[in-house]
Amino acid sequence: MSVTPARPSPFQRFLNVIERIGNILPNPSTLFALLAGVVVLLSGWLSALGVSVTHPATGQPVPVVNLLSLEGLHRMLLNVVPNFIAFPPLGTVLACLVGIAVAERTGLINTALRLIVLAAPRRWIAPIVIFGGIMSHSGGDVGYVLMIPLGAAIFHSVGRHPLAGLAAAFAGVSGGFSANLLLGTVDPLLAGITQAAAVVVQPGIQVPATANYYFLIAATFLLVGVGTWVTERIVEPRLGTYAGDAKPEPLVPLNADEKRGLWWTLWAVLALTGVVAWGVLAPNGFLLDPKNPTVLGSYLMRGIIFFIFFYGLVAGLAYGLGARTIRSDHDVVRGMDASMATMASYLVMSFFAAQFLAYFNWTNLGTILAVKGAEGIRALHLQDSPVLLMVALVALTALINLAIASASAKWTLMAPIFVPMFMLLGYSPELVQGTYRVGDSCTNIITPLMPYFPLIITFAGRYVSRTGIGTMIATMLPYSIAFIISWTGLLILWILLQLPMGPGSGLFLPR
Repeated sequence: MSVTPARPSPFQRFLNVIERIGNILPNPSTLFALLAGVVVLLSGWLSALGVSVTHPATGQPVPVVNLLSLEGLHRMLLNVVPNFIAFPPLGTVLACLVGIAVAERTGLINTALRLIVLAAPRRWIAPIVIFGGIMSHSGGDVGYVLMIPLGAAIFHSVGRHPLAGLAAAFAGVSGGFSANLLLGTVDPLLAGITQAAAVVVQPGIQVPATANYYFLIAATFLLVGVGTWVTERIVEPRLGTYAGDAKPEPLVPLNADEKRGLWWTLWAVLALTGVVAWGVLAPNGFLLDPKNPTVLGSYLMRGIIFFIFFYGLVAGLAYGLGARTIRSDHDVVRGMDASMATMASYLVMSFFAAQFLAYFNWTNLGTILAVKGAEGIRALHLQDSPVLLMVALVALTALINLAIASASAKWTLMAPIFVPMFMLLGYSPELVQGTYRVGDSCTNIITPLMPYFPLIITFAGRYVSRTGIGTMIATMLPYSIAFIISWTGLLILWILLQLPMGPGSGLFLPR
């Protein structure tokens, strides 16, 4: 008796259309090259029209910079290599992977994956992956390199579609970028920008790094639950059963060599962690900056890329020696070589993406979009309704985030507009910053302009070779929609209940 396949829901059909349209586009490398050309042409046209705005912080005019000119041509010719070298994720990705490659080559990652999968109930796999992605923000952007391929591998190991695991991890790492149970490097950075904008209205006001701490803790649990529901009810059913060529790690019990390797790894990592903790927590520790002797200001946090590399190297070596999977330094270097070989397509994609992002920044198109959007919010006259006002700010931020992915760069531009404007209406800078962070996170996962997007496509290509931009956007769009609805709902509830955003950080200014 044959079974008729279930008819896709209207939303599933909509996602299929998104995927087909997106995958009609050229290869991602070609697409970024074409987009760079479009930016050049667009800059020439808008410059000829005299399009400009006034910068909210400096009061200076910001015109469209014309790259379709002799000066623009010279600038592009001279900066091909600097653009590539300065591409934000490039150094982070390659440096981290060199260390992680040792852990992968020696078998540590595969053994650890089997241990996790064998120990964790199947129903907890998705929330564990999403929670791990969210918590990875404490170390900056390293979650993109660590958690996303790990999520795919974990799902693959238990017979679930690896792209569903990749999507769940990506949703946690990027879609939930501003949620966490711990403070990370972005918290003091954004608070400093907010404070600089707030002193215009109230000189001497202090905006602490903990300004949104309570709100972000609540958001962590919300997004884990919502992300798990999206993964298991929408993303996995749409992807179906994995039929690719990649083989999962067999789930066999650990043997004596593997157990010994894990014990050696544990002791090596504990010893290294002890040294690092001493350097950060001891008075005048060697990892503290005398000018800012805090953990967040330490050389540990500022040099987190080195520590990711070094932890991977030490853990991999310890496991390899304990499990007898490495015999000489040649085995270690071969592991690094193999890891770099898999990144060839990412390097090509990064070259063209770097040129496009540089051209886009040079033209001031992102700045003009943000200022024009702010003017649109002013025109709505929502000042008497904090809920509608904050929802409008979330929507505007989410829209701008499709063009300006950097949280700090975007807030540097938007804070001088919205913080003073909302403070004059009686709203606290902490509330404005927290609202911004909702919109800043939710659309990260659906914009190819996010610097790590090419890396995600590279990771996905290991399991489904024909993965394109359309595939990734269609896969991540349900998370983006669910996150922005649920997180905005949490913000509305927070405002209605008048809960503090963080320790000593209320919603409204004292009257």
